[in-house]
Amino acid sequence: MSSVTTTDGVEIFFKDWGPKDAQPIMFHHGWPLTADDWDTQMLFFLHNGYRVVAHDRRGHGRSTQVGGGHDMDHYAADAAAVVAHLDLKNAVHIGHSTGGGEVTRYTAKYGQPQGRVAGIVLIGAVPPIMLKTEAYPDGLPIEVFDGFRAALAANRAQFFRDVPAGPFYGFNRPDAKVDEGVIGNWWRQGMMGGAKAHYDGIKAFSETDFTEDLKAIDVPALVMHGDDDQIVPIVNSAPLMAKLLRNAELKIYEGLPHGMCTTHADVVNPDLLAFVKA
Repeated sequence: MSSVTTTDGVEIFFKDWGPKDAQPIMFHHGWPLTADDWDTQMLFFLHNGYRVVAHDRRGHGRSTQVGGGHDMDHYAADAAAVVAHLDLKNAVHIGHSTGGGEVTRYTAKYGQPQGRVAGIVLIGAVPPIMLKTEAYPDGLPIEVFDGFRAALAANRAQFFRDVPAGPFYGFNRPDAKVDEGVIGNWWRQGMMGGAKAHYDGIKAFSETDFTEDLKAIDVPALVMHGDDDQIVPIVNSAPLMAKLLRNAELKIYEGLPHGMCTTHADVVNPDLLAFVKA
């Protein structure tokens, strides 16, 4: 397997497909998943002539199940290590959910200052912050995330079945067409990773404040969000991101869920390609 070792000794697994001289598209997955969550998008961009890269976050998937460093600063540094190892330039970074936070921190701290980033896409992303605070009163109360931690600690396998079978893909809606393969694939990816990484990751995706990162980013950005996202409510995310970023386009998708890259790839992929080509 292909991997890079970080400065603190963590092996980060990555996939690198396509022509090495083509423009790279790097994908950053959500919690508690893996690079596999981007299969549909990676094949789509590969067939359109791009180089596609995706990695498993530390503690997730095939990367080292390390006990520490499960925070956005380490996530961003790990992404930067993959980028440096592959010497990716003029790259478009696409992040979903927690991966959107990772893209934001990586771009502000590493990618943009190093001149490696052509643009970013934030899909159902967690910035500016999920948690309810004085500055962001429409955020979710801490009790929501305490509930996640309790459910994970009590029975991670069942929790990782309930999330995709319910709100993640909107399969809990009355008219939903439930896809058991999608639910099983989410569970498979989640259970590949370490419980400690997943437990600590809840704090990372919910309590990290990305306000200053967003303000610092001036590369072209596309913010995409389903207005029926039950995981990252749109009221405290996409419109605020688009305002804080200096050069952003906001696209809101009526009725689409958090996992719209999977359930509605036929809608999402052409919009991603149009942004990259622009």
